[in-house]
Amino acid sequence: MTTTPLGFPERPEILRSTRVVTPDGVRPAAVHIAGGRITAVTPPAAVAAGPRVIELGDLALLPGVVDTHVHVNEPGRTEWEGFATATRAAAAGGVTTIVDMPLNAIPPTTSVAALAAKRAAAAGQIAVDVGFWGGIIGADIGDLAQLAALHDDGVFGFKAFLAPSGVAEFPHVPMEVLAVAVDRAARLGALTVVHAESPSVLAGAPPVAGRTFASWLASRPPAAETEAVAGLAALSAATGARLHVLHLSAAGALDDVLTARDVGIALTVETCPHYLTFTADEVPDGATLYKCAPPIRGERNRDTLWQGLAEGLFAGVVTDHSPATPARKALDSGDFAQAWGGIASVQLGLAAVWTQARCRGHDLAELARWMCTGPADLVGLGRKGRIAPGADADLAVIDPDGSFVVDPAKLAHRHPLTPYAGRTLYGVVRATYLRGERVDGDRPPRGQLLSR
Repeated sequence: MTTTPLGFPERPEILRSTRVVTPDGVRPAAVHIAGGRITAVTPPAAVAAGPRVIELGDLALLPGVVDTHVHVNEPGRTEWEGFATATRAAAAGGVTTIVDMPLNAIPPTTSVAALAAKRAAAAGQIAVDVGFWGGIIGADIGDLAQLAALHDDGVFGFKAFLAPSGVAEFPHVPMEVLAVAVDRAARLGALTVVHAESPSVLAGAPPVAGRTFASWLASRPPAAETEAVAGLAALSAATGARLHVLHLSAAGALDDVLTARDVGIALTVETCPHYLTFTADEVPDGATLYKCAPPIRGERNRDTLWQGLAEGLFAGVVTDHSPATPARKALDSGDFAQAWGGIASVQLGLAAVWTQARCRGHDLAELARWMCTGPADLVGLGRKGRIAPGADADLAVIDPDGSFVVDPAKLAHRHPLTPYAGRTLYGVVRATYLRGERVDGDRPPRGQLLSR
């Protein structure tokens, strides 16, 4: 069998490792692959050594990461990011499936025609599999006419903002309009995902003052999230609809998530690598690479998010990869009021979370549950995010004990901008496989467009 100089074959038949991350935990196993699927997971001794068997030794074999929160921005803002660069970066970070958010492309994915434009832009240049969210916008119930058509055309659900999104073409929705949209989505069997910050709380917060990170933090207080999450829990309880809270930053909102879970309310929540890694105290003034909404909060808040992960309160950890140009990030001025709020991290999310997880006593099985299986299950992609017979052979070979220093010049996304620059991360991705074929920058893109 032909192998790469690093020893990883282009189309392996059997991968054997002492650390295979299965739904039953981490164990020695041999993973058999044929026709792009995993056909069997057997004890390692059941397979004789030979040219068909690729020995990974102590390198870990994980399911490919499923990142359900990625902003690709193409078409319309391809200078910020594009399908080719975003998916190459994803593959370099062990990600094999992304679901693209309905903004910040132009047009946003709020109609069948806009979804067709997204698919046309992506076709032929994606290195990993790509699905799409639809959008809920506007202050009028009449704006919701496209929901059924988008659902029929294969979107994985619908995204709405309770507070301004930052782009004019994707306006936020009042709670009363969201209630109608959620009811319609529920009738379709669709999931609604929400940027949960209360506009009234944000309106009463102090304004952002230039280069001061503390003023950006004060402008997005935890109460904006906790109030919004409580409202969504009540909406889910009243309608029975599935609701999902995006990129939770304020750990105080987990009280409502726990209560909802205990009484059977269909409310789920996700968080992001940057909320699990950084703390507000370490963000220098003028460092707009750290700007995101909701913001990075304090150390105690970060530790409480980790506690919530340990207790199973999160459906998953996803990146909210939201890149922009250096000019849009206001790097020259360091003005938090002017900078775009978003962190580009699809290539680094797995390593960032593992770096923090390993020092807190978590294992690779938990990592896979948070970043692979959980997000896949959230959007109904049961054939993704797990190493099990019948699943797609989407796999990541990583060295969990290996480390690297983040060099922005080595990132594959369009702009080498990251708050992780210079940071030491653990979990080196050695190879990524999509349906049993190795993905790298030298091979033609072979990702598929996914529909619900």
